[in-house]
Amino acid sequence: MDWYLKCPLDVHGYPNFVFMTFMDGTYDVNRLDSIPATQNGLAILSYLKYWEFTGKTKPKVLEWARRTGDYLVRETLTPNRGAYPKFTRSTGYYMDFPLFRSAQGDSRYTRNTIQPDKGGIAGYALLRLYDATGDKASLRQALRNARLLAKNMRVGDATHSPWPFRVDSVTGEHWGERCGNTAYTLIEKGEAQFQPPRAALWQWIKQYLMTTPETPPQCLWVQFFEDYDMDNNRNSWAPLEMARYLSERKEKLDPEWKSMAEQLIQFSLRNFSNTRPGGVTIMGEQDDDKDPWGGACSKLGGVAALFYAAGGGEAYKDIAFRNLNWMSYFIDNDGCPAQKAEATNTRRGGWQEDCHTDVVHNFVDAMTAVPEWGHN
Repeated sequence: MDWYLKCPLDVHGYPNFVFMTFMDGTYDVNRLDSIPATQNGLAILSYLKYWEFTGKTKPKVLEWARRTGDYLVRETLTPNRGAYPKFTRSTGYYMDFPLFRSAQGDSRYTRNTIQPDKGGIAGYALLRLYDATGDKASLRQALRNARLLAKNMRVGDATHSPWPFRVDSVTGEHWGERCGNTAYTLIEKGEAQFQPPRAALWQWIKQYLMTTPETPPQCLWVQFFEDYDMDNNRNSWAPLEMARYLSERKEKLDPEWKSMAEQLIQFSLRNFSNTRPGGVTIMGEQDDDKDPWGGACSKLGGVAALFYAAGGGEAYKDIAFRNLNWMSYFIDNDGCPAQKAEATNTRRGGWQEDCHTDVVHNFVDAMTAVPEWGHN
């Protein structure tokens, strides 16, 4: 966190890592494309959790969260017309202010291709930023994303998720019928307008997503990463995030929360994990890439710790401790992290979701769930 708090600001007033998805160990860019919604939504959540964890004693942490939210609200929106007007983009190019074209896997379709689930991540994060700061622009964008998701929601079944994976924000044309990332679209703000779509979404999750076969051709835990468009590519990211949500909400969400959370953790362990010397369980991110990239790998640690604290058993505490201890070896002495928790990887920096924004909140969740880990 100290290394990132020293990150320089660009001429627009944003820390470099906010708009540079590929930032090296000198705070400089090394690739042009970016993933604004996921990267910055998770950054906001990480910074807000760290702000709370440190007793709200570091004003710059909250300032960085605000600047990240400003970037999402001001620089990342689709054209103000069509199916998803002024919705948060999932991909773009770092040098564009504002973003006006898609990149990575989205650019294989149209310049205005978005991923609805990523708008859910950004909207949820902006809602949390509003709760922490009272920033009305963040609330407006969070509600806009939520309303557009509700408006464009379809009836899901065993072969169709409530939203396709990719959509042209203007024409509404879509690609990829299945997407398992739904935890962040379970909006909870007490708004009556969101209760019917939320109830329908949870019904689909229980009826189809939680009972989906594990075999890739039928599995619904597919399609998360922005640079992929493989329909059958399962991932650990979405089921672990759902397990986190279940472990946080418990009976408030569903009386069967515990069995469902463990089912999802075990699904991820069976299909994407491997064990390293010393009994360390690390987590791969998807069928096509089972390397321990920082976001997916640390996610196992954070979620396992939360599940342990919720009554999941000592085995999950051990998994969390060993996993996050392993992750800590891939941070240099000055605080600059690597993007992959792999002994053969000595690279400083890289994909910022895996270096930082999708990592910090996992450590904070674990230290909050197991307080003795946070005292050193």
